[in-house]
Amino acid sequence: MKYSTLFLIALMFVPLQTAAADDKVVRDSIVSQNKNRTLYLFVPGSVKSGTPAPLIVLLHGSGRNGLSLVDKWKDLAKKEGIILVGPDSLDTSRWSSPVDGPDFLRDVVENIKSKYTIDPRRVYLFGHSGGATFALYMSVLESQYFAATAIHAGAMRRNDPAIGQAKRKTPIAIFVGSRDQFFPLEAVRGTQEDLNKQGFAVELTVMPGHDHWYYDLAPKINANAWEFLRKQQLNEDPRYEHYRWNQ
Repeated sequence: MKYSTLFLIALMFVPLQTAAADDKVVRDSIVSQNKNRTLYLFVPGSVKSGTPAPLIVLLHGSGRNGLSLVDKWKDLAKKEGIILVGPDSLDTSRWSSPVDGPDFLRDVVENIKSKYTIDPRRVYLFGHSGGATFALYMSVLESQYFAATAIHAGAMRRNDPAIGQAKRKTPIAIFVGSRDQFFPLEAVRGTQEDLNKQGFAVELTVMPGHDHWYYDLAPKINANAWEFLRKQQLNEDPRYEHYRWNQ
């Protein structure tokens, strides 16, 4: 009986980090703003318990879900020791504020921090299409919370006043095809220009002959995105900005 008790006590002190570190994508949920929200989590076995790991929040394209990006990032995450989370937008056809962020994304990140050893200065955003555009807006609204952002195929409205609200110039990398039918180069270059005017250093990579389709070229896009993101981190512990929304 004594040995059984000791065994149970020992189990209580097994680090939480090992719970999902089996190289499998786990479908999970959290409650945010009184709503049950779905997310997909990947914690590679290469992440060592107690060693702070970078976290990438992946924002899916319109009409898809978080798994669609986590699946495309997991091989690189295994190799590099990155924890991934792909939340679903409330309406999978689009991302919108305030239901999908910033508060929801913060809830996602803080939930993962409570279970795994995350480096709080290395929490990144990556988005594709609708998720890419949303990631850009989250980059300016929560510039002191997310360390850096990389996107594929997204743009902001021209001269959007939200850019001026940024308290930090979030490092941003944009990847777009020269033949993207949804986010033409003119629109993407306009976003780069507007951000640069406000002091952001935006790296734009144009992929010749490439269209809007991310998934076949995902390994190349992700590797280049990570090469950019891995160099960035907050200079101090993250600060979160709360907003009041007119609904």
